[in-house]
Amino acid sequence: MSQNKLKIAFYWAASCGGCEIAVLDLNEKILDVVKLADIVFWPVAIDIKYKDVEAFPDKHIDITFFNGSIRNSEQEHMAKVLRAKSKTLVAFGSCAHEGCVPGLANLNDKKEVFEQVYIKDKSNVNPQGITPKTRTQVKEGTLNLPEFYDTVKTLAQTVDVDYYLPGCPPPVKLIAAAVEAIVSNKLPPKGSVLAPLKAVCDECLRKRDNKKITKIYRVYEKAPEPEKCLLEQGILCMGLATRSGCGAQCLKVDMPCTGCGGAAPNVPEQGAAMISALASILGYEGESGKVKYTEKEIEELISQVKDPVGTFYMYSLPASILRRKVIK
Repeated sequence: MSQNKLKIAFYWAASCGGCEIAVLDLNEKILDVVKLADIVFWPVAIDIKYKDVEAFPDKHIDITFFNGSIRNSEQEHMAKVLRAKSKTLVAFGSCAHEGCVPGLANLNDKKEVFEQVYIKDKSNVNPQGITPKTRTQVKEGTLNLPEFYDTVKTLAQTVDVDYYLPGCPPPVKLIAAAVEAIVSNKLPPKGSVLAPLKAVCDECLRKRDNKKITKIYRVYEKAPEPEKCLLEQGILCMGLATRSGCGAQCLKVDMPCTGCGGAAPNVPEQGAAMISALASILGYEGESGKVKYTEKEIEELISQVKDPVGTFYMYSLPASILRRKVIK
C-alpha cells in the first residue's frame, strides 16, 4: 500500500446495494481512482474484517463513502467506527442522506414489524410465533444478532457527516465529480450537498403552462403526452421539490420524479414543499379565476392521493419534520 495514495473506504448499511453497483458503473474511471487511492475497506469487494478497521489509527482513512440508513446496532457501531477512523465522511446515496425506502418502516415500531414479517405474513409457517432475538443459545455456543431498532435513522442523525451525495443511487457523474473534487482537494464547505443548486424541474425539458389540475392519475392509469409537464397532466411528479443532478432521466422515459435527490436547495422539508406545490395547482376554477371548494370537493381531491406518505416521503421520512409515527 502506497504511503502517498489516498485511503478510501466504502460501507453498506441498511440499503439495497444499488450504491455499490453505482460505484462499479464508473467503469474505466475506477482505474483512475485506483491510481490515486487505495481502497482499504469495501466489504462487498474486499475480504477485510471489522476488527481490522477497528484497529486502524483514528483518521487513518482519508474519505469514507457510507451508504445505507441506520436500522440496527451493527450499523450504528460501524458508523461510529468509520467516523472515528475517517478524516472525511460522506453520506452516500439517499438511504444515508435521508433514510430512503427503509425509512418508511418508521410508520411502525419494532414489535409491529416483527409481527408482520415473522408471524402474520401468509407465507410464514411459524406456529410458535418465534421472532429474532439478539442472543440465542445453541449446542455450538451463543449466536449473536444485531439489535433491531424501533426507528430508522439517517447517517447524520447518528454521527457527524461532512458531505452528502444524494440519489438512489447517486448518478455516476456526481460520483465522478465528487471523487475528482476529493483528489484535487477542491471540496466545498463542510455540510455541502455534492449536487447542483437546481431542482429537477430545471433539468426537465417538458413544457409547463401553469394550469390547474382536477384529477390525479397513478402512473399506470394514463399514457402521458411526451412534451407536456407530467404534473400538469395529473401525474404526481416530485421534480418541483427535488434537487437535480440526475439529468431528469426518469422524466425522459415518461416516468415522474419520485424524489430520490432529496430536498431542492432552499426547501427545508421536501414532502411539505411538494404538498404545498400540489395544493397550488389542484382545484376547481370558480368565477373570475378564483378557486372555490366545497367540503365534498376537498375530500374528493385529497382522496385521489392514494399513498400520501409513500408519495411525498418515499425517500425522506426519517429526515423530515415528521420523522416517524408517534408511538403512544
